[in-house]
Amino acid sequence: MFREKGESQMKIALIAHDKKKEEMIELAKDFEDKLSKHILVATGTTGLKVMQNTSLEVKRCKSGPLGGDQEIGAMVANHDVDMVIFLRDPLTAQPHEPDISALLRLCDVYKVPLATNTESAKLIMADI
Repeated sequence: MFREKGESQMKIALIAHDKKKEEMIELAKDFEDKLSKHILVATGTTGLKVMQNTSLEVKRCKSGPLGGDQEIGAMVANHDVDMVIFLRDPLTAQPHEPDISALLRLCDVYKVPLATNTESAKLIMADI
């Protein structure tokens, strides 16, 4: 379902671990103009924080540990998301690590662009 640049709205998933939420907010602020032209979905707390700190509208799924990562994974598997920005904290163990691994694997299986740090996210978002 990935659309070419400028073709139409994309659905972009935003996910950030707790220690990366501030980075996600800054990223959303930096690219607010571009992101406002697309449909945004996010895990619960990430979506709330993005909405509280920008004028962006975000459809919120459940929090990651409560199934939000799996909800977004289902969107990937159903070709219902075009891009995933997942700012992971690689230095902190996550209780829902199997869900995270499954989401990353699905992005690879379905060839959905995935950024897991701010620099790769900036490169991808600069081109939307």
